[in-house]
Amino acid sequence: MTTVAVNTYTHSVTYVADNILKSIKDIIRMSGMDPSKFAGEWNTNLLAIKTWLGSQDLERAILEVFNSKTGGLIVRWDIDIVYSWAGGGGFWTDTEALRYHIKKSGVAPGDASYELLLKTKPGRPDVAGWGSGSYRSTDGFVRHSIGSTIDHSGLGGSAAYWRRT
Repeated sequence: MTTVAVNTYTHSVTYVADNILKSIKDIIRMSGMDPSKFAGEWNTNLLAIKTWLGSQDLERAILEVFNSKTGGLIVRWDIDIVYSWAGGGGFWTDTEALRYHIKKSGVAPGDASYELLLKTKPGRPDVAGWGSGSYRSTDGFVRHSIGSTIDHSGLGGSAAYWRRT
């Protein structure tokens, strides 16, 4: 019985990690930016997300869209991780809710760039290619909740975005 639960949780981790990355790629692409940099870092990002989901150390995946000249934040996308895994449940990804809010936030300016950040708990295992970092200021921005967008047996992600008031 334990083996089944471990294999099911591993499957949940893989499903959620894949769909976090696919959701972020959709945000990049549908915001009018080139996803090739993100695609080139896919394996490193996937390893980090799977590792920290598996150890339950990942708290949030963050995509910061910023002005490449000034470094100022334009919009920020958060996927907060939910650990209420129960085994035996269903799985789904709500791409329509995400798509609606991407359109609502608008196309990024031509000089926009992006960066993926992962917020983890202290003491998490190290993953090659990842270290400490800092967030751009959200002063003057308001957080808009989208709700649950990814779920596999209770392990999932709840999305939100920040835009200027």
